[in-house]
Amino acid sequence: MRALRASRRKIILFQFTVLTLVVILGSLMYVIEGAESGFTSILRSIYWTIITLTIAGYGDLVPETNLGQALASVIMIIGYSIIEVPTGIVTSEITFAGKNIKGQMCQNCIFEGHDSDAKFRERCGAEL
Repeated sequence: MRALRASRRKIILFQFTVLTLVVILGSLMYVIEGAESGFTSILRSIYWTIITLTIAGYGDLVPETNLGQALASVIMIIGYSIIEVPTGIVTSEITFAGKNIKGQMCQNCIFEGHDSDAKFRERCGAEL
């Protein structure tokens, strides 16, 4: 739970970035493909982008142009990458939390542990 709380800001920033990316890529797909290919609105294109990003497949619409298919390929590759980022963030926080040894509290970052041979704080760099 501590690792999840510690990574909360990173996860929120990550989600905001993904949301922004989905809106931009969905709008771009709408411009590229248009209503002829079933992308009848920007919202429908954003929905398609979310489906394509999260399941790494086309979803319910298929781009027909070469440029649309290339963009769909990029979206699928981004989807594979997105799976790894939150996992890495939480895993690094769990690892960091496991390294802590109770000790004096740092006055700069209010952190309550450090490696036994440390001369400086891990988080803020203040001298011990």
